[in-house]
Amino acid sequence: MSLFIKIVSTLLLFPANLLLLAALGLLLRRRRRGAIWLSWTALALLWVFSTRAGALLLVAPLETQTPPMSNATIASSHAQAIVVLGARRQSNAPEYNNQDAPGYLALARLQYAARLHRISHLPLLVTGGKTDAALESEAEVMARSLHDDFGVSTRWLENAANDTAQNASFSAALLGKDGVQHILLVTDAIHMPRALASFQKTGLEITPAPTVFFSHERLSPYDYVPSGEGLRRSNYALHEWIGLLWYTLRDKVTSKVR
Repeated sequence: MSLFIKIVSTLLLFPANLLLLAALGLLLRRRRRGAIWLSWTALALLWVFSTRAGALLLVAPLETQTPPMSNATIASSHAQAIVVLGARRQSNAPEYNNQDAPGYLALARLQYAARLHRISHLPLLVTGGKTDAALESEAEVMARSLHDDFGVSTRWLENAANDTAQNASFSAALLGKDGVQHILLVTDAIHMPRALASFQKTGLEITPAPTVFFSHERLSPYDYVPSGEGLRRSNYALHEWIGLLWYTLRDKVTSKVR
């Protein structure tokens, strides 16, 4: 079942969704007058969302939901802990003796969490489980990077979660044992709306601490040309929009069942 879900989710994301739309237009071109325009529309959308400027159409509405924290807000926060959500890893990194290392998004979260820790002196929790044939959980990889790369110790490791909802519920249970009720939540600005929705259900008081704001970058002429990075950003944002829709539908179904 998990394989089926992965295949379906891949087909809903860029570029597969637009390639399928273009193929459908070509298949129907002899039967319907507007079919060829379906293909051209798909190609045009693929061009737009393959640019970093076009990706902002999906990225910016997500990122503006949670503004960045100021130093004053960090210092005056009544939070009791910093929670950092895991992201993809770089497996078998040869420059790290073939150990797994945080991927660049995870590393950006850790860098910001280390900065928050230096300002607030709050203890850290990292959350992320094992994927595929990994020997270590994402939490263990992140904790090692915090220690080795930033000189910061991790107090809690939540190493069983495999998605954002589990990040929230498992972290809340772990923090609850030590009486923690208010946290600073660290993840990408794109991911923050879905992460915040998940963590708010746990009863924890959340102060969002987003990082990696693509929508604040300066644009250049190159940003209007299709690129792998533009498509990656569009895909990431679309994944989050689909996730938010899925969470909303799931909550409605659950409330009706109850």
